[in-house]
Amino acid sequence: MIEIFTDGASSGNPGPGGYGVILRAGKHYKELSEGFRKTTNNRMELLAVIKALEALKTPNQNVTIYSDSKYVIDAIEKRWLNGWLAKGFAGKKNKDLWLRYLAIAKMHNVKFVWVRGHNGHPENERCDQLAVAAGKQKDLLIDTVFEAEAASGM
Repeated sequence: MIEIFTDGASSGNPGPGGYGVILRAGKHYKELSEGFRKTTNNRMELLAVIKALEALKTPNQNVTIYSDSKYVIDAIEKRWLNGWLAKGFAGKKNKDLWLRYLAIAKMHNVKFVWVRGHNGHPENERCDQLAVAAGKQKDLLIDTVFEAEAASGM
């Protein structure tokens, strides 16, 4: 069993932001984070889940993802994502990330657990620290799809 804890943050929404991830399996523990110069909180929440799943080296893993993002969890658990996909994501944001999520998620047995954010959950608090710190770095990455869509008024 692999446990994944995720969080995303954005200052300004849109603004600089980042994500934080903890991967834990038995005695193995790894932290991941990256920051972007202009993005949104929802994009970072979703990218955290994607990056965590992409970091798994072996397919067909049993994975439990703990997140405080109702956006991510509800879209998946309440099957909103299926409807968005069927309608070509018409009027929906983050199509690029949702398609990336679908591609990686089908390689594993993924279960989601919602945790209340900023409520003393140790791993969620650590992921928040990682996400916020990542968004404050000097050399931030470019969220190219978001910035292109923002520039075109989409």
